[in-house]
Order: sequence, then C-alpha cells, then structure tokens
Amino acid sequence: MSEEDVRGDGGLEARLEEEATFEPPESFVEQANVTDESIYEEFEENWPECWERAADFLEWDRAYDEVLVEDDAPTYQWFTGGKLNASYNCLDRHVEDGRGDAVAIEWEGELGETRTYTYGDLLEEVEAFAAALRDLGVEEDDIVTMYMPMVPELPIAMLACARIGAPHSVVFAGFSAEALATRMNAADSEHLVTCDGYYRRGDALDHLSKTNEGLADVEQDATTVVVDRLGDDLEHSLTEGQHDYDGLVAAHEGASVEPVSRDAEDMLFMMYTSGTTGQPKGVKHTTGGYLAYAAWTGHAVLDIKPEDTYWCSADIGWITGHSYIVYGPLALGTTTLMYEGTPDYPEKDRFWELVEEYEVDIFYTAPTAIRAFMKWGTEYPEAHDLSSLRLLGTVGEPINPRAWKWYYEHIGGEACPIVDTWWQTETGGHIITTLPGICEMKPGAAGPGLPGLDVRVVDTAGEEVEPGNAGYLTIDKPWPAMLRTLYRNDERFVSEYWQEYSDPDADEWVYFPEDGAKIDEDGYITVLGRVDDVINVSGHRLGTMELESAIVATAGVAEAAVVGGDHEIKGEAVYAYVIPEDGYEGGEELEDKIVDNVVEGIGPIAKPEDVIFTPELPKTRSGKIMRRLLEDIASGNELGNTSTLRNPEVVEEIAAQVQEE
Repeated sequence: MSEEDVRGDGGLEARLEEEATFEPPESFVEQANVTDESIYEEFEENWPECWERAADFLEWDRAYDEVLVEDDAPTYQWFTGGKLNASYNCLDRHVEDGRGDAVAIEWEGELGETRTYTYGDLLEEVEAFAAALRDLGVEEDDIVTMYMPMVPELPIAMLACARIGAPHSVVFAGFSAEALATRMNAADSEHLVTCDGYYRRGDALDHLSKTNEGLADVEQDATTVVVDRLGDDLEHSLTEGQHDYDGLVAAHEGASVEPVSRDAEDMLFMMYTSGTTGQPKGVKHTTGGYLAYAAWTGHAVLDIKPEDTYWCSADIGWITGHSYIVYGPLALGTTTLMYEGTPDYPEKDRFWELVEEYEVDIFYTAPTAIRAFMKWGTEYPEAHDLSSLRLLGTVGEPINPRAWKWYYEHIGGEACPIVDTWWQTETGGHIITTLPGICEMKPGAAGPGLPGLDVRVVDTAGEEVEPGNAGYLTIDKPWPAMLRTLYRNDERFVSEYWQEYSDPDADEWVYFPEDGAKIDEDGYITVLGRVDDVINVSGHRLGTMELESAIVATAGVAEAAVVGGDHEIKGEAVYAYVIPEDGYEGGEELEDKIVDNVVEGIGPIAKPEDVIFTPELPKTRSGKIMRRLLEDIASGNELGNTSTLRNPEVVEEIAAQVQEE
C-alpha cells in the first residue's frame, strides 16, 4: 500500500479517523473466554451470588458460608467462612495438575540477561525463601516490606509471604528513602526485603545506600534481606541485621513449607497510596475477594489463558503489577513476562523486540507509553513481527482517541481488541472497561461498568446525569476486590471514600473515587480525571483531562500536560505544555491549530493562555507527569522538590524558556 493510499481520502488513516466505534474481530470472539452478552443481565439478576463465578477460579481449603456480608457496611466482607492460601492458588495447584514444567515467569533484564521459572521452579524457590523468612522470625500477620525493582525475587518474596500468612507491603523502588521509612513506620514493619541495586539505561544504580538511609529513620529494629542484583558492578557490604538472599535460599534449598490456611478476610497485602492530607494511606486488601476478582478479571477482561505469554509492562510496585503481573496471571496458570528496563533502552524498539522474541499474546501498558511510541514513529514497531498479539490493553490513565487509534492500527494491526481499563489501588481490579469478546469499542471511552458493578455518573445531589453530560463517578454496589479499610484508620476510610454520596441513616453506601466522568447513551463512560484536577477559569471548571485530550487530538502533537496558572483577570488561566511529534516543529502554526482544537472541542472559555513547546515533560519514575511543577512555572512561583523525577533537569529548562518568552 502506497503512502498516498494510507493518507489520502478514503485511506486507512482517514477511515480510522472517521470511525467512532470498532467491533471486536470475529477471529478474537471465536476464541474469547467470555462471549455471552447475557452475562450483564445474569450478574444483575443474580447479585451478589453472581460472584461465586469468581470464587470458582480458586481452590478453597474450606468452602465459604456466604458470598457477601453487609452487616458492618461499608466494611463489607466477602466469602466469609472460607479459607485458602494465595501462594497455593498461584503455584502448588498448577504443579499438582501436572503443569510443573509450564513456564510461570519469563524475566528479561535491562542488559539482556534472561531467567525462566517454571511453576515447579517457582514453587521450590518460594518454599525455600518462606522457610528462610520463618527462621528470621517472620510470623503469621507480620507485615513484610519490600523495596525492590522488577526482579524475579520480588514476586518470589510476595508469594513466600503469602505462603506463611504474612502480609506484604511493596514500596516502589523509585520512591525516596524517606518514603520507605514513612511506610515502614506506619505499618510497624520489622522486616524488609530489598536489593543492592538495579540497572537503568545501562547504568548500575546503588539502591542499598538509599535503603540504609531510609532504615536509619525507621523507629523499630528491622531485619533486612538483600538481593544481589548487580554482582561485580556494585560492591556492597551487609551490616548487622542484614542477610544475603542467595545465601538464605541456598541454606533452605529443598525445604517444604505447608501453605498457611488463611481466612478469606485475612489481609493478603497492604499498599500505600497518596493521600490528600500528605500522609500516605495504607490500603488493605484481603485474600479471598481480591484473589478471586484478580483471577476473574484476568480471565474475562484480559482474556488470559494458560497457554498464553502475557505481558503487563507496569511495575510491581504499583497495584497494576500486583493484580495483573503476579496474582491474577499466576492464579490462572499463564506465563507472565517481567521486564526490568525502559521502553527506549538500548533502542526505541525494545518493547517490540520483546513482543517478537517471546511471541507475546496479550500486551497491557499505559497511555503514557503509547504517546511516547507515537512520538518516536511507526518505524520501530514496523521493524518487528507483532502478529502474535491477540489483545491490547491500557491502564493508569484515560487514553485519548488519537492514541487509541494509533495503538489499534500500528501495534494491533486492526486485529486486536483494546480494553481501556479504569480502576484504582483501592478497587483492587478492573471496574470500567469493555469485555473484549462482547462489546464494541469506542476510542476514548473506557466502556461500561463490568458485570455485577453498579457504576454511575451523578451530579452534586447524587442524581444520575443525562447521557452526554459530565458528573461524578460513583459505584453503588460493593465488589469482591474492594479495599476493606485503611490500615489502622477506619474513620479515614469512611470519610475519604464513603461520605460524599452515602446515606448512613438509610444504610445506603456509595463509593466515591473522586473522579469526574461523562456517560453516553450506551452507558459508556469516559473518565475525565480527578475532580481536584480542574482549572477554574472565570468561574468555569475545566477538567485537565478533557483539555489534554483536545490538544493531543491535534496532528503533530505527541503529548500534552495542562495546568492552571495565576491570572490577574480570570483568577486562573489554562497553560499547555506540549511535546510535538517527530517531524513537527513547535511554533505559531502548530499553536494556532491547538488553540482552534480546544476552542472547537470545549469552548472559547478553555482557550489556552499560553502554549509552551518542550521536548520533554517532568515525570516521576513511574511515568506520571508532575503537574505541580508546571503550575509553579506557570504562576512564576519558586520551584518545588524535583527529587522524585526521573528527568529533573527538564524543569529548569522549561522555566528558563518561559522566562525568555
């Protein structure tokens, strides 16, 4: 096909631009795990017993008595009376079923090193490390903190803790020493698993020094296990109370550790997430409901099968990695791919090289990454055979229609459905998305709520808005993977999530995730972002997500971040920071197109006060845009802390550029 055919009238890109909906390919539907449209009606009519379907994905030591107990709402209890072990469900039962030689984890290091763990291999190392943890004094219900990058020892440690009934608390390796200390102190955690370092863009980074700095501020004595990731690239010595991981595993090789039977409502793990007060919130997830839901959504939404090679490119330090790298995929007995590095090292085709090499069936990534792929150009995916892909997914933030269509065309070859998933640390698993074997796809709209979930868009009075209107996202029924409370803070749990739209006197509890959304006539929901991510221009509240979507819909724009800045007349004005696509220059012509798109799509009130072109945006190590710093630049304020950024130098560069203009 010539370039004229592709770009001309009636060509592929023109057709994709015009299409508002996409049907799942027949070839996908024929093999999909879930294809019966009546599932939505069935779940609604048979609620809450419909969730037995999720529980059936697990092996139970003792059958549960009730699916849902609502006596102490909003602290709901799921599968009460049931007992099980998460490690057993992710490992032992597959080995017992004769699948011990099936690959559980394929790991690729940034420098190209590889490790393959079968289910049998993984079980042996998990049992050895579980025995080591017990010898170090870890007991049932002790919280073990993990501060590690994407190395296999992280899921091994998680499953070892689950095996002996010790909840884990994973701290993202990119977080500071202070963040580690804060989380260990909040959890009273006396046990830590970490590593000497890891590689980033070919450089060996010293992680142990940062760990030790954090441990100096931990109020209780802590026993530490250190994984040697870097070998001769980083000399390190262990201090009193620190133990070498390899030595512990070798000393306990061949150990047999019986999985501890845990109550369905016993804590499996805790994950700290940002709080509006500045103090992180310890989100508590339990064993039965969480694991059942992670497995069911992995099956129904991600279409995972045991014979697949499945790749979620998130970091296990986030909830996506917990649910859809470790627990969901391993409970389903599939092969889960772990990659240590970044998508552009050593070259910008690194991800596509891995897809081709491992013949990946399912690829699940973030819109941030997709926008970067767009910026780099199609030559990188085109250099690789991506025909193994069957399903694509997005997670972490809403994806704009233009990026969605690029992903669909250039990565999926128009043959892969895309599941655009909205959910949170607190929800434990997917909430809003299409079922790929049933639903048509609408670029930019995540989809309806999953079967069994009562997801609504309401106004300030709690009344559902009319189709086409925006409002506030709510979930009016509980679901199995939901957080049970905030660790040692039940009062904050109620006030943060259940106070806004609930009526306690009537025993009516409504979960409010603090996101704004739009809903269309088909019940498809477009998430607009956090309700506090708004810019108040002359009394008009504009969502940053909606503004950014309008900007990136402009040809020549790869990525954008919008913030509010001080304005003497409007109070607050819109400032747009824009990365042009390769081959385009930031200038007056592109700025005019951006402004026209915003005015046409949202209205004159949303017209940006200024468009600043930049080759990069300030991002944290997890890929989140640090809008706070862009707000400081827009308002001429002193720049805040940049220590959590992976590219701190770009902040000064943008600030200098704005001052020059």
